[in-house]
Amino acid sequence: MLLKNKQDIYVNYLKQYGFVFANSEIYGGLANTWDYGPLGVLLKQNIKSLWWKEFVTKDKHVVGFDSAILTNNQVLKASGHLANFSDPLVDCKECKNRFRADKLIEQADLGISINENTNQDTLYQILVDNRIKCPNCQKSNWTKIRKFNLMFETKQGVVEDDKNTIYLRPETAQGIFINFLNVQRTLRLKLPFGIGQIGKAFRNEITPGNFIFRTREFEQMELEYFVEPKDSDKIFDSLLKKLKTFFMSTIGLDEKNLQFYEHKKEELSHYSKRTIDVLFNYPHGFSELCGIANRTDFDLSQHSQFSNTELAILNQETKQKTIPYVIEPSMGVDRLFYAIIVNNYKVEKLDNGESREVLGLPYSLCPYKVAVFALTKELEPQAQKILTQILDANISATSDSSGSIGKRYRRQDAIGTYYCVTIDYDTQKDQKVTIRFRDSMKQERVLISELIPLLSK
Repeated sequence: MLLKNKQDIYVNYLKQYGFVFANSEIYGGLANTWDYGPLGVLLKQNIKSLWWKEFVTKDKHVVGFDSAILTNNQVLKASGHLANFSDPLVDCKECKNRFRADKLIEQADLGISINENTNQDTLYQILVDNRIKCPNCQKSNWTKIRKFNLMFETKQGVVEDDKNTIYLRPETAQGIFINFLNVQRTLRLKLPFGIGQIGKAFRNEITPGNFIFRTREFEQMELEYFVEPKDSDKIFDSLLKKLKTFFMSTIGLDEKNLQFYEHKKEELSHYSKRTIDVLFNYPHGFSELCGIANRTDFDLSQHSQFSNTELAILNQETKQKTIPYVIEPSMGVDRLFYAIIVNNYKVEKLDNGESREVLGLPYSLCPYKVAVFALTKELEPQAQKILTQILDANISATSDSSGSIGKRYRRQDAIGTYYCVTIDYDTQKDQKVTIRFRDSMKQERVLISELIPLLSK
C-alpha cells in the first residue's frame, strides 16, 4: 500500500491491528466517523481510567457526574450556544469547496490575531486584502461569510406535528453547571470543590478531518473546579501543574511533543480571564490537545439569570453569598488517544537487519499487559490454565497460538503488550515459564508461583 503521509501510516496501522475502523465501511463509510475496535476500546478505557483516577479519585475535593446528552433549549440559550455557537463559513466560488474562514486565516500565518469575537466582515476583509488562496484550487474568489450553527438538531415528541426541536449537547460542561446546586447541597460541599465528567459531545463541524483529531462525535474528559474568585489564580496554576504531570508522567508524552500556549488578552473568549492550550505535535502539526480556562462566574451567572435560580454559595466565614469562579481543564479522549499512538508507535531496526513495529506504551495504558504462548499444541492446556490465573488476578491478558514464537512476539510488540509468557517442555519439570520484556526483548525464567506478583508490578 502506498502511504501518502504520516497520518496514513497511523490510520493504516490502527486499522490493521484492530484499534480504529472507518464507520460503516462496508457501505462506503460516513465522513470522519470512526469506530473503535477491540484494542482501541481497551486503550480508550485505560485512558479514561487514568484520567478519572488522577483528577477525580485522588482529589478529596472532587466528585463525579454523568449528565444527559439531550439538553433543554433554555440551557443552550443561557450558555450562548443557540445564538453564538457557530463557525464562520465561506465558499470558494471557483471550486465550490467550503471552509472555515478563521482557519484559512490561521493557516496563512499572517500574524493577525483573531478570536470568536472577530466579526464576519473583518474576517472577509482579511481574506480579500491578503488574497488568501483556496487550499483546493489555489484561487482567491470567496463568497461572503455566513454563520453556521454547530449543534446537531433532533426532534422530541410522539406526534409528528407536535415534535419539538432539541439539540444534542455540544459539550459536557453545561450539564455540570445546571446541576451545581444539586451536587453542592446533597454532599454539603464547600469551596473549593470540583465535579468531573466523561461523556460524548456532538458538533456539526464544517471541516472535520485529520483522522480522529476533529470529528462530529467525540468524547470529553472535563473537570469544573468551583472556587472563590480570590483563589482562582492560585487554583488555575495548581491545575495547570497537575495537567503537566498527567501528560508527561502518568501518560508518558514526550516533552518535545508538547507546547503550552497562553492566549493573549485579545484572543481570550468573552467569558475567560485566562486560557492556556496544551498543544501536541500531531502528524498535521502542533494542535490543541487540551485547554485550561478560568471561566470566571460567567456560566453560573448566566444560568442564574435565565432560570431565576440563585446559584450562589454562602461563605461561612464572611457570611456573604458568592457565585464561584470556575477553572476548567478539558480534553478530548479521542485526541489524547491519537497523541498516545503518535508518541509511542515506532519501527525499530534490529541488529539482524530485520525490523519490528513497537507500540511502546506505559504499562498502565497497554491494552494487554501480557500474552501467554504455548510452545507447541500439546502444551496449550497448561498455557490456558496460566492465562486463566492471570485473568483472575484482574490483569488484562490474551493468548496467541498462530505461527512461530518469533512472529507471535512481533504481533504483541506491535500492539503494545508489555510481557510475553511462554510455556515450554521444561515447564512441567521446573514449574518455570519464560517471560519476555517488550522494550528490551530480554528473557528470563521465573517460577509460575512468582508470575502473578511480577506481572502485578
